[in-house]
Amino acid sequence: MESSEEVWKDHYSHPVPWDQAFPPMSMVDMVLRSATARPDGVMIDFLGRKTTYGDMLDVIRRVAKGLQHMGVGKGDRVGLFLPNVPHYVAAYYGAMMAGATVVNFSPLYTAAELEHQVEDSGTKVLFTLSAKALLPTALEVLDNSSLERLVVGCVAEALPPAKSVLFRIFKRGETAAIPHDPRITSYAELLRHGDDPVAVDIDPEEDVALLQYTGGTTGRPKGAMLTHQNLTANARQVLMIDPHPEAPDRIMAVLPFFHVFANSCVLNRTVLNGGEMVMLPRFEAVQVLAALQRTKATSLPGVPTMYQALLDHPATPNIDFSSLRLCISGGAPLPLELKQRFEAMTGAKLCEGYGLTESSPVVCSNPYEGVNKSGTVGQPVPGTRVKLVDREDPSKPPPPGEPGELVFAGPQIMKGYWQRPDADKEVFLEGGWLRTGDVGVIDAEGYVKIVDRLKDMISVGGFKVFPSEVEAVLYHHEGVKEALVIGIPDAYRGECPKAFVTLQEGADVDGETLKQWLNPQVGKHERVCEVEVRLTLPKTLVGKLSRKELVAEERAKAERLPRQSGSAA
Repeated sequence: MESSEEVWKDHYSHPVPWDQAFPPMSMVDMVLRSATARPDGVMIDFLGRKTTYGDMLDVIRRVAKGLQHMGVGKGDRVGLFLPNVPHYVAAYYGAMMAGATVVNFSPLYTAAELEHQVEDSGTKVLFTLSAKALLPTALEVLDNSSLERLVVGCVAEALPPAKSVLFRIFKRGETAAIPHDPRITSYAELLRHGDDPVAVDIDPEEDVALLQYTGGTTGRPKGAMLTHQNLTANARQVLMIDPHPEAPDRIMAVLPFFHVFANSCVLNRTVLNGGEMVMLPRFEAVQVLAALQRTKATSLPGVPTMYQALLDHPATPNIDFSSLRLCISGGAPLPLELKQRFEAMTGAKLCEGYGLTESSPVVCSNPYEGVNKSGTVGQPVPGTRVKLVDREDPSKPPPPGEPGELVFAGPQIMKGYWQRPDADKEVFLEGGWLRTGDVGVIDAEGYVKIVDRLKDMISVGGFKVFPSEVEAVLYHHEGVKEALVIGIPDAYRGECPKAFVTLQEGADVDGETLKQWLNPQVGKHERVCEVEVRLTLPKTLVGKLSRKELVAEERAKAERLPRQSGSAA
């Protein structure tokens, strides 16, 4: 099927021409431009405390100066072990202003996970908070790795005065004591060095702004090197597909900034536009609903499980959603029923998009206005090329009419993996095309449909089964709330599909009933050997349903019972 850029020129539905140019721009220039243009505009609303662009720029400059005073220079790695708090924004842009490369770390990492990535990246300075969920882990890594310095802040520093006092009184049990150690600097102390950092010459297309580690579905996570140009280009691409960027721009910032989805679609995109971020430290449906009501937010980027949680909350029918015009869903397939229910409840458009860590991340999105094709991730964002290659031999196209591996090229594609030239050879094709590992199709109007992950495909007697296609059928059952399908060992066919589901509240159905309902609706090789009903399904740190824990669990089960599995044939 035709997959060249001519398709996008003839059928492009985004509000700008596809063939946009993206002149080089550094992340430092991006934040300086917005702060200069709107110094009195609100940049952050954190639990009611508002910070303007001018005030935040002053803090960013102070962070940069403080880091330079510590000896941080161009190319040094500065880590952020932080939730969504104003400290993150200041440290993120401040480190880049100092010439450093930011490294994102999940606040949920264990000490072993954090230590591995600190060592792999060569992180020199780490920002964190004096919270019991964070500081002890950071201290352990400080003692057992090559990490040189900790910068430790406190949530109370970012709260409104009244809430700050209450936090200090009632949240002492959640705060860890900061030890006296020359390697540890308080956030407040870091800011005391003034706001005149030494200007650093940045080459946007060559200098790495962010090391973003992949989710690590197989083996150890790898650090994607995202340049200043990668990040600013993607922020511009995401902003360009909004037909009304001039409208009041107040975005719910509840997706975690340490994840590339929020980093680009919430943080960088909003700062580029001079908009306001209504920031919450973590997702809790009741807090999101209250913040929406209080601030009249206009946009809520999220993952499908977040939208489902909002629909399930008993307060949702009483919330005024009239200010909300757009919600962007990513990270996992968006079930049609969920999209329709959410749009009916809120009156807002819920659009599905797609991206990867290695592409900063957005490469495709359904148009915000116009045709949204259910089951697709939309068209490429401006300046992005896409094509299909053969799943077995990526040097050639797939057989006519068959799905192929999706590959992309554009200004947002990473420079490469940190210190992993071997991995670069596996993921890059000639011409700078990035292999995604995702199997898809492209229709005549340039809409991309993800069929499945190459690594998630189930081999049943030599036939390939795509888990997402079986999951899509399960979602049609009125009792099914969430669904995951994996392959489990089968002595005769190699693998057999097994489904795991959670149920809608009040649903009265068991696994065997669901199995009997499902199997007649799918192909012979797609028929599941079992449907297991669970109270919860595993999710990633951003709330995306995750198969890998179920795969590991079933493999361990099979290894404990090798003879029984073999005799089942």
